[in-house]
Amino acid sequence: MADNFLEKHYEEYEARKAAYLRKKKHLPKIKSRLLERPEDEAL
Repeated sequence: MADNFLEKHYEEYEARKAAYLRKKKHLPKIKSRLLERPEDEAL
């Protein structure tokens, strides 16, 4: 295209993607914890 529409949008996409990945790296990892079930007190 003459107005470089696709190129501009791709550059914006790449910038958003890079920002997302930078932010994602700094988030703490969520550890899946197994909740300990209390023993059945009714028995």
